[in-house]
Parts: sequence; structure tokens; C-alpha cells
Amino acid sequence: MRIGNASGFYGDRFDALREMLTGGPLDVLTGDYLAELTLLILGRDRLKDPSRGYAKTFLGQLEEGLGLAADRGVKIVTNAGGLNPGGLAEAIRGLARRVGADVRVAHVEGDDLLHEPGRDWGRDVLTANAYLGGAGIAACLRAGADIVVTGRVTDAALVTGPAAAHFGWLAEDLDRLAGAVVAGHVLECGAQATGGNYSFFTEHFTEHDVRRPGFPIAEIHPDGSAVITKHPGTGGAVTVGTVTAQLLYETGGPRYLGPDVTARLDTVRLTDDGPDRVRISGVRGEAPPSTLKVGLTRVGGWRNEVVFVLTGLDIEAKARLVRAQMEDALAKRRPAEVRWTLARTDHADADVQEEASAFLRLTVRDPDPEAVGRAVSGAAVELALAGYPGFHVTAPPGPGSPYGVFEAAAVDAYAVRHMAVLPDGTRLRVPPAPLAAAADPASGSGSGSGPVSGSVSGSASGPASACVPVEAPALPVPLPPGPVRRAPLGLVAGARSGDKGGSANVGVWVRSDEAWRWLAHELTGSRFRQLLPEVARLPVERHAYPGLRALNFTVDGLLGAGVASQARFDPQAKALGEWLRSRHVDIPEVLL
Repeated sequence: MRIGNASGFYGDRFDALREMLTGGPLDVLTGDYLAELTLLILGRDRLKDPSRGYAKTFLGQLEEGLGLAADRGVKIVTNAGGLNPGGLAEAIRGLARRVGADVRVAHVEGDDLLHEPGRDWGRDVLTANAYLGGAGIAACLRAGADIVVTGRVTDAALVTGPAAAHFGWLAEDLDRLAGAVVAGHVLECGAQATGGNYSFFTEHFTEHDVRRPGFPIAEIHPDGSAVITKHPGTGGAVTVGTVTAQLLYETGGPRYLGPDVTARLDTVRLTDDGPDRVRISGVRGEAPPSTLKVGLTRVGGWRNEVVFVLTGLDIEAKARLVRAQMEDALAKRRPAEVRWTLARTDHADADVQEEASAFLRLTVRDPDPEAVGRAVSGAAVELALAGYPGFHVTAPPGPGSPYGVFEAAAVDAYAVRHMAVLPDGTRLRVPPAPLAAAADPASGSGSGSGPVSGSVSGSASGPASACVPVEAPALPVPLPPGPVRRAPLGLVAGARSGDKGGSANVGVWVRSDEAWRWLAHELTGSRFRQLLPEVARLPVERHAYPGLRALNFTVDGLLGAGVASQARFDPQAKALGEWLRSRHVDIPEVLL
């Protein structure tokens, strides 16, 4: 079964849906549009117009794609329904009538718990959505649906649902479902599996067109194994490295929790299957959690930012002066949070003015918009002729803007009314996986587009996952002593990083057994903290995956209350891994 992906986020390449439908054979085309930040955006859309709340660009993509899919017999499964899957399904029916496409549309609902009787999510919550599995999607496809629209399902559910429907898998087929979950995790972020955002991208320049990577395809087999590939002639590349990078993206420990199954990432095996083909095999599954993760978004308050440009000499003194001036101005009504950061991007004797400049960033937050508006912007503007020499800012200060907060909760899976609304309007209740059992609701891992950060549900693990600890894997024998050279870690190691709610993950991998013998012992948790001083005082967990020659680090609390809160310069930790790769360490010369 060939399942392709045409979207990794709300705003991804608009033409991808048409490109995937015309580029080669497919059975199912998926589209992932949801993440933590997306739900906040859709929640604000719904406040303005209750008929909205879904990803509007998906309808635009279907203008030409709907007829193509119908002609080619390709089924479409997407979570673009967001907060209003029924509304999007009805809009698709209207579009089908206008373009003359004979398609049967179904949708999945029940994830939206915002107004569920008896639930109090707290003040100012805009959205409250449970992460559903793929069983509702499977029910719609078995009933003959050509298009299935969902709300907040796990990203991997867009693959597990079609695979279960096609192969007749049952809830007890844990290994098969786990294989599909891993394949779904590889597909979910689109071109990240085909060379996008890839650490060793410079190596692709001579052999591949890296300007416009194609979107990935998973060839799912009846036993749950898969081959990741792409349409012939498309850009980018599918290699063991690109797939490894995506496997590590936004994950936590070895147990990748979801409502369909708990997939064991420490059992994944990747092998080269030919040009632009990587085989995924060996994935083991365990019982899913008995609870579903619920993603909560709310407006956390108001935020403003001013970036002062400091040029030339006396950078530190200029920073002290403007900081003292602004602190005096804010003393009458100081915002609840005031944060200063100085980025020393300046170079001595620079040939270009920008290269002689540093950036002093002032970020303020407060529940009251007035406290971060005129009080901050006006104070900054008034320094234009009374501040440090060369005073200017990167952009005119504004009135401030609202920021969001993401939180996670857990609910009993049996308390959520997972509902498949079939093409004929029949409403079919979808029960949770029968193997789930009670466990610690504080545990969990996954992706954001993944489990904890926004794609895979579950904040508790099932009986096999919570009650039996994962045994630490055996590490390889260290390399023998020898000459070393001080050099960037990235000369031998790749990395990919991302957000998991308020936490960040950094996956690091190498491409040879010798490099793994070095990395497994060199990059300990304490060494990781030394190389990234910003995380030195935060909890860090390290997990080793010998089968992937990889380490995965989770840093709790680095991102504050999540991406929407914009707690740091890189609010989604997208470049945290590249920062790590740039740090210099003593590398054995034999690896260089």
C-alpha cells in the first residue's frame, strides 16, 4: 500500500498536493496541518467566525486536486479539519459539486473537549483536544469514503488508519501497528524525510537537486514493515541519514506512546533498499496507554519586543546605558516579566556595518496589554536622540501582541466519544484500543508534530510500557586511545532538534560503527550540558539507540510554555541541534 504525504504543517508547499497526485502511483495521500501553534490560531479563527476553525488552504489545494484524486482513485486523509472537521467535510462536498467530482466524504470527530459537560479546563482556554488514533479513519475508509477529514488525531494516525483498513489489522496486531506508526512519523513532516533541514545537505549538492525536495511516500507491507521513498524525478533524497534524522525528530524515550499502540523506537532497523529507498523493519509494539493526551491552548497574556542595534566600540557599555534608561522608564509600571539578551554578533574592524553590530533584545510580558504597549514602545522611541551613539532599532516598536500557552492533560480513553461520521451520515462510535490499562499519567513521549509536542497522543503508558522499565541498551566498546583534533562535532555527527511542549529534543546520530563507538561515550548528559550552556541548569535525559547509532536528548523547560509563548530566540528549538554541531570537541583523527 503506497501512502504519500503532501503537507507537514499549515502553510507547507501549496502545490505539493497536485505534485503528489500527478507524480506517480498512490493509494492514499495524507496531509498534516496541525501543531500546537496551529490549534491556537484556529481557536482564534473560531472566535471570530464559528463556521471556521479548519485549515482554509486545504480547500484551495483541493480546487484542482479533488478531480485528480477522483480520476486516479487516490483516497485523501487529512487532519485539516482542525476544530471543525464536520464544517470542512461539508465544504468539500460543496466543492465536489462545483467541480463535478463524484467523491464520498466522511469525517472523524470527538476530539474537541472544550465544552464537554463536567469538564473545567480552567480560565481562558481556547482549545481542548484529545489526540485520537487511527481507528475512526479506518472505519470511514471501510465504509467507502474517498476523503476522510479529522480534527486532532495523532500525526501517525493518518497512516495507521488507512493501513489498518487496507490490511484488516486488529487492535491486537501491535507490531504491525507499531511499524505503521514509525512510518507515519517519518512521513508526518513532509520534506524533512527527503533531505529538507538535513545536517549533511552539502553532500547532496553534487548528486541531488536540494532546492525543492519531493514529498515522501511509505510503501506499507502487510507485516507492518515499510519502505520510505519518493516519486521519481523529484528533488531531494531518501537515505538512511534523512530517515534517521526524521525518526529522531521531536521524540523522547524509546517508548513512543500513541492511542493505537506504543511503538518501541529502540527496535527500529533501517537498511538501504536502493536509490531513494530505505526499508524500516523490526519495529515492536506494546499496549497503548489507557489515557489520551489532551492539548490545551490559551492566551497567556501580552508580549512586546524591542531589538536595539549596538554598533562599533563599547558594546557592553552601550548595552548598560540603554538598559538602565529603559529600566528607569518601566519603573512606574513594570511588566510582569522583563528579559534582556545581548547577542554579540559584532566583529572588530568589520568591512560591513552589520558585521560591526550586536543586538540587545528586550522582551516583556504581562496580562495587561497596556503594560507592554505604549509604556514600552514609547520609552524606546523617546531614547532616539538621548541614548547611546548610533542608536537605532531593528523595527519600529509596536503595541504588543497576545501570546499563547500550550499545556497537556490526560483523560481516560473511554471518556472520549471518538466518532466516525460515515459518508452516508451514519455516526459510528469508535471504542478505544481494548488492550490499554491504567498507568502513570505523567509519563509520555512523542513528536509535534509528535506525541508530547503535538502529534502523538498519550501521557500514560500501557501495562507493558509503564510497569516494565526499558532496559538500558549495551553500548559499544570505546575506541582505543589515539591522536585527536579539536573540531566541530558536526564534522562527524548529524542532528535534528525540535519542540515538545515546553521542552526540546535533540537527536544526534553518526554514520559509521567507529563513530558510534566514540559518540556513545563522548556525548554524555553532562557533556551535552557543557556544550550548550543555556541548558546547563535544566533537566536533561539521554536515550541511546544503538540500532540507529543515535542519541536522543530531552531538555525540560527550555521553551517555557511552548512555541506560542516565544520564550527564547529560537522558540521551537529548530536550530538547537545545529548549535550543538557547531561546538568544538576533541575528535579522534581516525574519524576525520
